[in-house]
Amino acid sequence: MRVRSGGGFRAILYSLKKGREAGGYWKFFKAMRSRNTCKTCALGMGGQKGGMVNEKGAFPEVCKKSMQAMVSDMQPGIDPTFWKKNPIEKLKKLSPRKLEYLGRLLHPVRYRAGASHFETITWEEAFNSIVAKLKSLTPDETFWYFSGRSSNEAGFLLQLLARVYGTNNVNNCSYYCHQASGVGLQTSVGSGTATIDLSDLEKADLVFLIGGNPASNHPRLMSSLLHVRRHGGKVVVINPVRETGLVNFRIPSDPLSLVKGSKIASHYTMPHIGGDLALLWGIAKSLREHDQIDTEFLQKHCRDDAEFLARVDEIPWDEIESKSGVTRDEIETIAKMYAESERTVFAWTMGITHHAHGVDNVQAIANLAMCRGMVGRPGAGLMPIRGHSNVQGIGSVGVTPKLKQQIFDSLQSKFNVKLPTTNGLDTLACMEGAADGSIKAAFCLGGNLFGSNPDAGFADHALSNLDMNVMMSTTLNTGHVHGLAAETIILPVLARDEEPEPTTQESMFNFVRLSDGGPRRLPGPRSEVDVISTLGKRLLPDAEGIDWDQMQHTETIRQWIGGVVPGYEKIQSIGKTKEEFHIGGRIYHEPTFGTDDGRAVMHAHALPPLKGTGDDELRLMTVRSEGQFNTVVYEEEDLYRNQERRDIILMHPDDLRRLGLQHDQRVRVENETGHMDSILARGYEDIRPGNALMYYPECNVLVSRYADPQSKTPAFKGVVVKVLAMQTA
Repeated sequence: MRVRSGGGFRAILYSLKKGREAGGYWKFFKAMRSRNTCKTCALGMGGQKGGMVNEKGAFPEVCKKSMQAMVSDMQPGIDPTFWKKNPIEKLKKLSPRKLEYLGRLLHPVRYRAGASHFETITWEEAFNSIVAKLKSLTPDETFWYFSGRSSNEAGFLLQLLARVYGTNNVNNCSYYCHQASGVGLQTSVGSGTATIDLSDLEKADLVFLIGGNPASNHPRLMSSLLHVRRHGGKVVVINPVRETGLVNFRIPSDPLSLVKGSKIASHYTMPHIGGDLALLWGIAKSLREHDQIDTEFLQKHCRDDAEFLARVDEIPWDEIESKSGVTRDEIETIAKMYAESERTVFAWTMGITHHAHGVDNVQAIANLAMCRGMVGRPGAGLMPIRGHSNVQGIGSVGVTPKLKQQIFDSLQSKFNVKLPTTNGLDTLACMEGAADGSIKAAFCLGGNLFGSNPDAGFADHALSNLDMNVMMSTTLNTGHVHGLAAETIILPVLARDEEPEPTTQESMFNFVRLSDGGPRRLPGPRSEVDVISTLGKRLLPDAEGIDWDQMQHTETIRQWIGGVVPGYEKIQSIGKTKEEFHIGGRIYHEPTFGTDDGRAVMHAHALPPLKGTGDDELRLMTVRSEGQFNTVVYEEEDLYRNQERRDIILMHPDDLRRLGLQHDQRVRVENETGHMDSILARGYEDIRPGNALMYYPECNVLVSRYADPQSKTPAFKGVVVKVLAMQTA
């Protein structure tokens, strides 16, 4: 039966299914209610208010993503005999989902070039091998990669270890997702994060949701959008795909919504993939022509407003319409809704950032907010919807190639450590260094570096060219069995709610939570902080200013973080007071911004040409399914798009006919980067003609390594492909 709304009774039945998989409903409920931050998206949940509670204290706030992650961590362990019974070639054939559900990692395992199997090794053997390799290399022959699944404490400690070791090749997964948001916001308002808190979102009378699908990827955001609609507000969705959950959603915790369903989008606009920048400038142009720009706000609180207004005036409507794929009448309808709003929030995800002009997109959103003074007041502002639960915190505590100057200076002056001053490499540059041999070892704190990379063929080559790759993980993923370095070591670590000492995480609303940790479920895995501090003690026993034994305690690390990271001072007492907090200086309720002079900065852009306009071309964007989170695939089906498998390309039926194809015909999808064979071409009414969808990370073989020059973020949603019928024998 076709799914016509998100959430609903299916979500309730799914939660019951997950409870059975976890070993019983009560056991599962207790795990979900523990005082630990949610393990999935950065919307935030849990902490000292208890699991299933949001920042405002609302209960129950829970979604399928958080349940999926918890059940994965509650799996039994992988038996040691597994590694002898299953050769690597067999593991390479497993899907991301099957790898995830093999069980929890219990023992360090190692692959050596030429071997057919992984072997289990002791922790002592693992540390000895890692230390020996790192001592044999120069520091800049290594890179250190961090996912957002970890804690502030582990992230801070590992970046400190890398820098004291001697390299700034320190980077995180945001380079492949929201780095364009960070750069765009920093260059516009002087802070790279959301300018609002959760209560601001629910006070808004208009929310722009641009290039995102929170119904699938951040489901708990839907309750906030419902709150906006119920109080008479509007939600404008801008997306090339009509997503089921953004049209109608049944929130399980709300009886009325559950039974009757809730309309989410009050207006739905479908530009071409890559057409957002032209559309945003079109809205600004309409405001200008109807004298609805707050020029007084611009003059008083913004820089470069004259250049911005001149650019608005000179862009012709025909260019805006052709490059966005949206008519002038439609754009003026949206602009009128904005002009009538008193409190507008602009929210976006990777449909905005995953382009070669991703930073320009974010700056254009900030421009539009400033046009009517919708930054620097309660109930209005800018909201990048971030992915993994602590990806923002990892960046805050210093996991970037270049440390903020205040952190750099404070580390040296307050703690007497010596830090390198060389230019560190971003994530893609580190991968290119691995490919050309200039980088010889990698150390990864969580994540799936292989699966998250553009150009999967290149990623496989680059990682397999390393002398050593070390990965700290809880379960297996494709990055553990593809792109194997000459020596690959997987270290099993504890999940967040198993940590022996409390840790902290930061939500997308700049709110720092405290996770209590809890009892380990299985023997074998070790605390991330314990692994990192032990490595530091063995690699750099005489590091000036650092007592590695003390660094085994998260309380010690929090003293360092609070002493050097601006706005994080309260973290020094959070272990005792349990008082969670918003980071100072980031949320703007007054129009004084984080720039040198306190004024926001406006930007002028050239509109890029619309890609994929050839008769035999489609514009392709990679997407996640409702049954996955980031690179982790929990279910093969994509419930809300009514798809039961992932080896498909979804395109409008008009495009099937244009290309001479039939529904469910086997095709080759190709471009200059790579190709995929035996893919099912499917007609899909809910996508704008000329555009197509395929599932990430499988289709990364088609994604070019060309990245936004400002943020180094690859264009995962700016891919041009050709679709060809497979030749029959």
